[in-house]
Amino acid sequence: METKFKNNGSFSIKNVDQLSYTYFPLCNNKGMKSNITPQLNGSLNLDQDSFMLLPTSNEDFHNSFMNRNVYFRVNNTVWSITGNTPHQMLNKDEVSIEAEFLVHTIHRKNSNFKTEIKSFVSASNNREYHKVTLTNTTRNNLHIKPVLNIPLFSRSGENLRDHRHVTSLLNKATLLENGLVNQPTFVFNESGHYINKKTYDIQFFSEQLTLKNYWPILEEFVGDGYNLLLPKVVKTDFNNEYKTGDSVTGYEITGGFEFNSITLKESESMELYFSLGIDSNDNNLSKTTYEKALKETYEYWSQLLNQLTFEMKDSDFSSWTKWVTIQPTLRRLFGNSFLPHHDYGKGGRGWRDLWQDQLSLLLMDAKTVRSSLINSFKGVRIDGSNATIIGEKPGEFKSDRNNIPRVWMDHGSWPLLTIKLYIDKTGDLEILNKHVSYFDDGFTHYTKKVQKINQSTYQGSIIEHLIIQNLVPYFNVGEHENCKLEDADWNDGLDMASSKGESIAFTALYGHNLIELSHLLLTQKEHGNITITLLKDLDILFEAKDITNNSSKRRVLDRYFDAVSQNKHRNKSYDIVLLASLFKEYGNRLLNQVRDNEWLFNNKLGYFNSYYDNDGMRIDSINKEQINLTPQVFAILSNAATNEQIKKIVESVDLLLFDSSVGGYRLNTNYNEIKTNMGRLFGFGYGHKENGAMFTHMAVMYANALYRRGFVREGYKVLDTIYTYVSDINQSKIYPGLPEYVDQRGRGMYPYLTGSASWYLLTLVEEVFGIKGHLGKVLLDPKLVKEDFKNSTASVTTLVNHKRITFSYHNFHNLDYGEYQIANVYSNKKETYTLNYTEKGSLIIEEIIDAHIHIKLSPIKK
Repeated sequence: METKFKNNGSFSIKNVDQLSYTYFPLCNNKGMKSNITPQLNGSLNLDQDSFMLLPTSNEDFHNSFMNRNVYFRVNNTVWSITGNTPHQMLNKDEVSIEAEFLVHTIHRKNSNFKTEIKSFVSASNNREYHKVTLTNTTRNNLHIKPVLNIPLFSRSGENLRDHRHVTSLLNKATLLENGLVNQPTFVFNESGHYINKKTYDIQFFSEQLTLKNYWPILEEFVGDGYNLLLPKVVKTDFNNEYKTGDSVTGYEITGGFEFNSITLKESESMELYFSLGIDSNDNNLSKTTYEKALKETYEYWSQLLNQLTFEMKDSDFSSWTKWVTIQPTLRRLFGNSFLPHHDYGKGGRGWRDLWQDQLSLLLMDAKTVRSSLINSFKGVRIDGSNATIIGEKPGEFKSDRNNIPRVWMDHGSWPLLTIKLYIDKTGDLEILNKHVSYFDDGFTHYTKKVQKINQSTYQGSIIEHLIIQNLVPYFNVGEHENCKLEDADWNDGLDMASSKGESIAFTALYGHNLIELSHLLLTQKEHGNITITLLKDLDILFEAKDITNNSSKRRVLDRYFDAVSQNKHRNKSYDIVLLASLFKEYGNRLLNQVRDNEWLFNNKLGYFNSYYDNDGMRIDSINKEQINLTPQVFAILSNAATNEQIKKIVESVDLLLFDSSVGGYRLNTNYNEIKTNMGRLFGFGYGHKENGAMFTHMAVMYANALYRRGFVREGYKVLDTIYTYVSDINQSKIYPGLPEYVDQRGRGMYPYLTGSASWYLLTLVEEVFGIKGHLGKVLLDPKLVKEDFKNSTASVTTLVNHKRITFSYHNFHNLDYGEYQIANVYSNKKETYTLNYTEKGSLIIEEIIDAHIHIKLSPIKK
């Protein structure tokens, strides 16, 4: 197999039937979510309670035949566009796919005919469209009887195992002239049944075919003694009594439509269109409506993806990055659910996902992100914890997906990173003063206590929310003076050390964030603000600067929790300079704690410890050569690690974690222990998911951290190794894009919905190309290596202050990083930009005068 890209980023794969467990996402921003395989398997739904097609997990692809299907009885032999008939399984069709944004086409060919199935979800309404074309490739006439069959589920995903048959009794399907519509009478929910208003309809259209029989009952369509591989309706000829307008109730429903036979001469084709809709008011399928919907879909995704493009390395890499670019949008639309590998959720995005997905959206459309950022702070509790699930509406939050309120201790760290990027990109400091409410679900004291929901009208500024989220962890420390792990950090599998567990990685990040808060406050002072108004109860935390041991910090924090849970909120004015100094001191204490007390080294190795378990013991060992990548990443990124420590980290990580057979850097070495005092991940087989897989998210963040600290070649190795591996379909066994992780056998797992896509894009734009924001102005600080250039040029197109700008670096001397400097910057019209140098030697463009900026690189003058 080989993935071949076109210039527009679309790709094709021949012999794709040799690959199992692959699927393609289809969706829109109206709520419809779908996935499709080369065998036309996959689900279709709006949310957890409205699956039109059977909910599918990755194992269903090879054991379920409840898929979209068109059968053809050709000269008394039964064929299928899915390839799932007995003789097609024995005598394989030639199968290839073509994937566009987001349109999926399957090509099948055998000794009698070829078929093409083009599928997509409309950008403008909640319909999934399909066009089936069958062409006679023989010299003889083909006598063909087509049969369309789409088994409907039409209910909640919960009913897959909960009252599966009982809920089928609620079905009521009405036959239409060009299809059928199913509207179950009730939504079955034992906590309270209610009238169902959702409709699920199938429509068909063909200029060549005429309908012979309706077959709305799945049991009747299959027939006694038959199955979905070879249904009775397709195999034999008989009629039934159904007519347009009839209703069928109380059975499993299928969109079964038998057409009269037609004859195709040599090279002649027949076309059949069908569409599937959920609560869709578009009920007039035709060739024209199909083509209009297809055009709208192409235009929607093209416009979105053109906001961020890369031209570098080679054409394949540039095309591949388009599929990475689409991933944050897919996660925003799907959440972490509703794709076959992502079968552990019931919808909604997690708190961490919300903020990290917006990192990439800031590169594509910062204007629309502003309102989303503001609304997102409504999920912060006044004790510094937060809701973990984001609802469908702006500013809507839930305590937890499974109604188990928990504290992932890393959650407070991500909003500041996103807000900082937003301010740098736009210069919008005013967003920090925007007031929003706090999340009140009755849980207080970091969810350890419950009280009556107050429905308080108190609102705090966004910077107040940020201060609370990052200051509370400073006081919430364990016996080793690191931030407590609570119910887990970014690694959800570390969920069994809530008593004595500590996270070194996020101790470093919270230290970094407190220093960033200090810088933000001083920036506000530079813009004329001398004081800042905040929650008066914060005095408890501000006045405890001389307290340094963990038990005393905990007592201070308990006092704060008690105070804010009383809901008697008052404000106080604070001196900005004094607060900035305090936060800097707090931040440096955390960084020093990591730098001085968690560094493990000997003559051969050097790296940071990662965690303390629920017995208060370090889980990493320099003598046993046990290492975790996460603390290395955050120690580098946060400046806790010195340059000398980074050099030792790189050597140690290369020696102990690098594995080219899985695409790069594993998350950890094998602890060879089921650590019930640490978390469920230690029950996973080694090399899977969070237990030692090449976990793409942390590997990409490792690259980002290395670039930030000037270790450019080392960062390039990380990104290039990942790309080289996952883009080879014979190794990774996935379509283009980034998987969540690569398993022990080298297969990419959990594709499409991964935060690593945002970090990969952010690293390319901000670190590799060095297109950074500086309070709304553009700062140039490129870290391109010579391999990044394509014909001496490397270009990126991104949004800057809501304008689409292309930045092209020209490296005519084939210089490597460290050998070049920026010679001059000019526009398409050859106008030269005025540049100002920062203290670190980067360049600031004061004003953008053209949509295409050229940057010429020249050798460094010695």
